[in-house]
Amino acid sequence: MRVVIAGAGIAGLTAALSLHAAGITDVTVHEAVAELHPLGVGINILPHAIRELIELGLADRLAAIGVATADLTFLTSRGQRIWSEPRGLAAGYRWPQYSIHRGRLQMMLLEAVRERLGPGAVVLGSPVTGLDHDADLLVGADGIRSTVRQALFPGEGEPLPGGDVLWRGTTYARPFMTGRSMLMVGDSTQKLVIYPIAPPEDDGTQLVNWAIQRTAHVEGVPRGDWNQPVDVAKVLPHVEGWHCDELDVRALIADAHQVLEYPLVDRDPLPYWSTDRVTLMGDAAHPMYPTGSNGGTQAVIDARVLAYALAGGLGLEFYEEQRRPVTGNVVLANRGDGPEVILRLTHERAPRGFGDIEDVMPLAEREEIALRYKKLAGFEPATLNARRSWSVPRGGA
Repeated sequence: MRVVIAGAGIAGLTAALSLHAAGITDVTVHEAVAELHPLGVGINILPHAIRELIELGLADRLAAIGVATADLTFLTSRGQRIWSEPRGLAAGYRWPQYSIHRGRLQMMLLEAVRERLGPGAVVLGSPVTGLDHDADLLVGADGIRSTVRQALFPGEGEPLPGGDVLWRGTTYARPFMTGRSMLMVGDSTQKLVIYPIAPPEDDGTQLVNWAIQRTAHVEGVPRGDWNQPVDVAKVLPHVEGWHCDELDVRALIADAHQVLEYPLVDRDPLPYWSTDRVTLMGDAAHPMYPTGSNGGTQAVIDARVLAYALAGGLGLEFYEEQRRPVTGNVVLANRGDGPEVILRLTHERAPRGFGDIEDVMPLAEREEIALRYKKLAGFEPATLNARRSWSVPRGGA
């Protein structure tokens, strides 16, 4: 079987590795850009996707470039603690959660593909421009502006704006809390996410990722463009007066060596992803708001399930049955704030702060919000730990 993959991002490269591991070795990845660089900022890969990368033999490489996230804490903009929960191994998963630089993850996957499939497996400066291809299967893993998706659905149009703007940046700073902690701080109109994405440097600092999402219509920013640099002075006014005992939020943002701006966009779930010889995955199939740390995670799982389906003779129908309903539900849930709805609800109920969070949002409600999203996105601990592997055993699936 010959497979052509459009796009050398996280989805496409993981698909190449997964197909190769499943015994499908005639695989070529075509990437539009002439040279790949480690672009972007931070990304979280949740345990159900880290499981897949570990089963691909990438555990040591992940540990070398990422941070095994230990805990997640929600705070109001006044710095009052709403909710904390363990993450990864500390939460009872058999696999960790990693916070990592997106570009470094992509480069690690690229290196692994070239090692295992050969140096010619990834062809740069070679965009896929339509559905005509010399292969048994074309996989569209070419992002939110996917050429393959556009060919399948020519009338779909531009990505859909959500009305919010995102600013994302990275800063070298002293570790905060455990050094493996995530913070989500916010209210009904704005939220700030902070987490380290690399092991400590020799000087004791860590590369820390931060992202601000704010309700605002921003003109002049191309929809779906993730790499528009802006001056940090544009961002700082939005965190004036915010308090956080865990770290100095204003200083963290002011010291950023890179700030990127883009609008919050996604696309509606599709009625199907596949034809006889074409299918979609990752952001080409289900672009979603960066809520709940699920974009890259779902792309990795897409890749693994596709390889399992093809190697076992189950076909694209099985792949879609397993992946399209789940990812469609995540896309829609993320439009409603996902698990971060806890920030909005707390602010609406106690805009001036609270004496006891139990009077505002009882523990049972906070636990239910967190668990509901885990179930919807496929990473409730007990279910994930008991789930079968998507690795293809010798002799097929």
